[in-house]
Formats: sequence, structure tokens, C-alpha cells
Amino acid sequence: MPVRIMSDTELSKFEVLRDVDHERMAPRDAAQVLGLSERQVWRLLRAYRANGADGLISKKRGRPSNRKTPEELRSATMTIIKDRYADFGPTFAAEKLREAHGVDISRETLRKWMIADGLWLDRKRRLKRAYQPRYRRDCVGELVQVDGSEHRWFEGRGPMCTLLVFVDDATSRLMQLSFAPSESTFSYFTATRAYLEAHGKPVAFYSDKHGVFRVNRPDAAEGDGLTQFGRALHGLNIDLICANSSQAKGRVERANQTLQDRFVKELRLAGIDTMAGGNAFAKTFMADHNARFAKAPASLKDLHRPLSARDNLAEAFTWRETRLVSKALTIQYDRTLFILEQTPAALAAAGKYIEVIEYPDRPVTLRHDAADLPYRTFDKERRVDQAAIVENKRLGPLLAMIREEQLLRDAQAKPRRSIRPVKRMLAG
Repeated sequence: MPVRIMSDTELSKFEVLRDVDHERMAPRDAAQVLGLSERQVWRLLRAYRANGADGLISKKRGRPSNRKTPEELRSATMTIIKDRYADFGPTFAAEKLREAHGVDISRETLRKWMIADGLWLDRKRRLKRAYQPRYRRDCVGELVQVDGSEHRWFEGRGPMCTLLVFVDDATSRLMQLSFAPSESTFSYFTATRAYLEAHGKPVAFYSDKHGVFRVNRPDAAEGDGLTQFGRALHGLNIDLICANSSQAKGRVERANQTLQDRFVKELRLAGIDTMAGGNAFAKTFMADHNARFAKAPASLKDLHRPLSARDNLAEAFTWRETRLVSKALTIQYDRTLFILEQTPAALAAAGKYIEVIEYPDRPVTLRHDAADLPYRTFDKERRVDQAAIVENKRLGPLLAMIREEQLLRDAQAKPRRSIRPVKRMLAG
């Protein structure tokens, strides 16, 4: 016969009722000590005299709760989880059960079931994450964090590729998701152009120190210190700030972790296995994700600026270099020999530097004095490589100064002046 254990409350009742039974305490006094009615004390006393201490133990002890979920429902639910959502978190799995299967189970109940079946670890067994104590920006469009995440987004169904992620710092809202073969300058050209056409121009983009955003060679003495991507933003009056560490741009880093979990599984459920399909599905995913997780900004003001007539995105997002034209009207670029047609404009360019412009989606253009020069060429291979670093505590003053300068330049409609004052501020 199993041993029945008394609770502390039941043990207290036993001691008081024993005194009443031995006439060391009156039932009225026992009722006051136990906080019960005198009638209930008499009922407990009869149970004690009939069965001893066992008469005071709750009859429900060891029995399942009347509100317990039926075992059939638990078994059917866990079968679905193991078949389709074994690597989902409890919250995400509960959402899918409700949306796709009509099974409404609370996430906490599902969490306990998944822990019991070894599909999830409780909080004590998981590693704690460290968060950087930087406050969000106040307004949408004030600071947009940018990063590329190389991952097997289509698992075994498609090739490994990179997802370019744009996250608004004020709200953690996903602003742009774009699949690309790699984290290259031309990939960012395409993704950023799509962002600007959809939302307008933010005050600043906030990135890491990848070569797309910053000239990292210490011996790079030539040029203006800007990468091709930095030059494109410079011409559009958008500033580019490089974080000093990955923790500094923690919002986009954490977004990458969430995307590598949820987005991968949503792509699996939708049967998508190509970058084109992923890019088409991204809008639907972003709308659902932002509805669930985006935060309200501290200010309702949107600092995105609309594109103006002088913002030529097709010309801005190009790779540009200069080359010297030989007397034979040839130039060398990207391991390729370009031979200029003998036009008056080409003859006038002999011995001078011309601009080589490479577009993401059309042939190279050779330009001199605003005139495009016709040419013929041999086979060419494309190569792609190449802003100020700022500590977290300097972000606020820097963004305020950047925005003030941008508004002034937009009002004057003049070419922007040198970025040296910004660099002096960062150095100070």
C-alpha cells in the first residue's frame, strides 16, 4: 500500500484536532486557530476519529486534475509537432498549430509537453544571452541597420546564399529582405535601390566594417576614402556609419538569428527553394513578422526623405573608376582591353582620364565630358570588392549633426561638402 504524505496544512489540522480529541482544546478555539467554521471542525474531527491521520488527507491527492488536457489531444498534437515542427520553438509551433491545423494549445502548455518529450530545453538549461545597453533611436528612418547573413536558407533544397537584411533601429521593423549569391557591392546596390524606392532616404545606414562599406586597407592612400557603395550613398545625401563591433548593431544581429529560425521554416513550409521565390515571399513574411514583433517608435515622425528628381538611382548605384586613355585609344580595366572607336570625342580623350561605369544589369559605359564613348572589347571577368567608425555613445550627436547638414543641403540643392567635419567629430 503506497505511503500517503500529509501537507503542512494537513499536519497542522492533525495536531489541533488531536488536542480537541483529547479535550485539551475546545472546538470553538480550534476553529479560530485553523481559520475554519466550527461546523467544519466537527466534520474533520469525525473523519479523524474514523480513519486517524489518513482521514485528513485530500481525496484528490494523486489523481489527475479535472481540467487536465485529454491524453488523446496531447498525443495527436505531439505527433504533429514531431512530424512537421520538431525544430520549432514553442511559441512558433503554437502559432502554426493554430493557423494550419486548428489546434488551439497555449504556448506554455506546449512548452511543457515539448520539454517532457525532449524537443525543447527549459530556461535553466539554455545559455544566457548578453544585450548591449544602447537605447533605440526615436524616429523611423533615423538609423537603419544593415547586414548580410550567409546561411543555408533553403536547407538541402537549394544552394547556400546570402540574405541582405535592413532593420529600422527605432522599431526593430524588417524594412527590406533580399536574397543574393554573396555579400557584394552589386548585391547591396540592388537591395538598397529597392529599399529607397519603397521607403525613401533614411538619415543613415549603420553597418559593420565589411569591405563593401569601408576601405579597410591601411595603405590605401589613393582616392577619397570612400568605397563604391559609400560613394553611391554620398551622392544621394545619405550617410554611412560603421559600427565598431557586431554587438553595437545588435538589432540586426538578433534579427538574423530570428530569420535563420523562422524564415527558414516558413520557406520550408511554403516549398520555396530559389532566391527568386524567396524574394517574392519576403514581403508576405515581413508583414507578418512586423505585425508580431515590431515595436512602436518613441516619436511618430518619419525621417525618411522622398526621392527627388535629381536622385538618379540607376546612375548612383554603379561601380565607377577612372582610366587613362592611351594614344592608341585603348584602356585597361578589369583585365580587359577596351578599344575606343575613333570618334571626335574619343580622339579628344586621348592622353586623358575617362570614367569607367559598370552597371548591375547592363554593359560597361566609358564616359568623358558627359559623352558616352563607343568601344569594342575582349572577354571580361567581373570583380567586386571594396565609412567612419563610431562608438555607441557618439551615435546620438553624430546623427543629429548629419541630419542638420542633410536638411541644409536638400534646401540649397547644392553638391554636398566634404565629410571631413564628421571625421573630425569622430576623432574628437
